[in-house]
Amino acid sequence: MERYKLIKEVGDGTFGSVWRAINKQSGEVVAIKKMKKKYYSWEECVNLREVKSLRKMTHSNVVKLKEVIRESDILYLVFEYMECNLYQLMKKREKPFSEDEVKNLCFQVFQGLAYMHQRGYFHRDLKPENLLVTKDIIKVSDFGLVREISSQPPYTEYVSTRWYRAPEVLLQSSLYSSKVDMWAMGAIMAELFTLSPLFPGTSEADEIYKICSVIGSPTAESWADGIKLARDINYEFPQLATADLSVLIPSRSNEAINLIKSLCSWDPCKRPSAAEALQHPFFKSCFYIPPSLRTRAVTRTPPSAGIRGSVDRQGVKRLSGALPNSKLATNFSSPKLRPALAPGVQRKLDMANEDGIKNKKPVKTTQQSKYQPPGKNSPTSVNKWRTARGVSATADKLANMSMATRRQSLGQTRPPPMKAGVNWNSESGNMLLSANLPVVCAFAPGEVQHTLLLLLLTVLSTYLCIVYIDTPTPVTRADAF
Repeated sequence: MERYKLIKEVGDGTFGSVWRAINKQSGEVVAIKKMKKKYYSWEECVNLREVKSLRKMTHSNVVKLKEVIRESDILYLVFEYMECNLYQLMKKREKPFSEDEVKNLCFQVFQGLAYMHQRGYFHRDLKPENLLVTKDIIKVSDFGLVREISSQPPYTEYVSTRWYRAPEVLLQSSLYSSKVDMWAMGAIMAELFTLSPLFPGTSEADEIYKICSVIGSPTAESWADGIKLARDINYEFPQLATADLSVLIPSRSNEAINLIKSLCSWDPCKRPSAAEALQHPFFKSCFYIPPSLRTRAVTRTPPSAGIRGSVDRQGVKRLSGALPNSKLATNFSSPKLRPALAPGVQRKLDMANEDGIKNKKPVKTTQQSKYQPPGKNSPTSVNKWRTARGVSATADKLANMSMATRRQSLGQTRPPPMKAGVNWNSESGNMLLSANLPVVCAFAPGEVQHTLLLLLLTVLSTYLCIVYIDTPTPVTRADAF
């Protein structure tokens, strides 16, 4: 904490106080949250839900956690600094926000909530004091009561400030979901239009009464689970008719009234999600919504692009999930995949593969033996003698062979059809190759050609036998490569 200079306390809550401070090295103004509880280990600090959730989230409408400091058993959370919160901004206003201003603020908050819910968390304590504002930018903050969507109930019964608390929480339900954030946003949106809370209850029972006076009492058709929750705690809903929101929130568009009504529905299942709220006609004039925040049911992406994008995403997931643990079935490896492996390891694997292909027999020693001239009984001399005898026998057989024309060997019958590109001359009896095949050699039957061929073969075989016998052959493993 010696790197920061505390300037002024800007807030005090149940869990801690917030100070405006300045970084002595960079001059950056930050907000430091000093926790009231003592923390005696670093593991206890990093396992806080507020710390764990904020470390996983990076969004322009979610406050940024810059640093976590534990000093003398006191935990300090260093955040980016915002000028004020939404409640302070509303308190300074002499007249309500315009519809465009409300649209801009709520659209940003819904984007932050959609991102948060997509990352697996819901806030549970949304209220104007926890929405920080700097100029035209608004961000969700204070994640002290944040909860994982995938966590198992029961959840804490008392969450959020009473005026923004969802009816299922007021009725002590332990099975609520991220839809409690959507109820709070409906109440906050209405308050931005009127600068006064929509459900200002003085107690839990009075809060439910205020809700019934605005949206009407629930019925078995509109919210059967709520009727059961009230029966379980021996509570009976007051029988009140639905009020006209356009009278309570005058001079507002039908789209705005419709969105508030859907957000403040008794049944949580009938409330839109944050991603669905971004698709509401109230926000039709706002800028482009990323596809990752859209729901499949209401997507506006053209079919071809949507299909192509989903296939690409699935392919990327399959590739990223298969590479780390899979083994290639072939010896081929793409050049793009080679840098992922250490060069030495990859080289050793390649050499092992080549070894197995060229020489499958195990090698007993890698030392190179000295060369010794082969004797009569050595395997090398025996093999060479057999090879020389085989060559001479071949020459003798060739000398005893006689060459004749194709017609003489087969009689006067016409030979079977040849392969494509080979022609047959019936008058001379000789086979001729057409121009589309390469001519390797051509013989005309006769004594001169026959004698020259035998002589050439005899000389060649004799030369090969001499060269093969006289050439030393070191017995080394290097010849396998």
